[in-house]
Amino acid sequence: MNVDFTSIQNYHERAVTEAVRESAARFPHLATKGLLPDVACVALNRLPPRYIRHEVDFAFYLSEKERGENERAVAKAVAFAFEFVQARTAMRARG
Repeated sequence: MNVDFTSIQNYHERAVTEAVRESAARFPHLATKGLLPDVACVALNRLPPRYIRHEVDFAFYLSEKERGENERAVAKAVAFAFEFVQARTAMRARG
């Protein structure tokens, strides 16, 4: 049986990477050190995985309340991740 699983993805990956890109200008030292992928990983690890095949399908099943909660959760996770990576970078610089 030949089954293609490549369409499966974590819904939060796209939302997190977009939020990291949008916030990167406020943290230029992290961007120049190539740490934005680290920020995205920290943020993704703080969110529950939401696996989907098609983004439109996921959006269809969410209520407005759930969509808003999801957006707030992503924003909160990304804000935490920037602060976390920034703090770890500062600690390494001191040590």
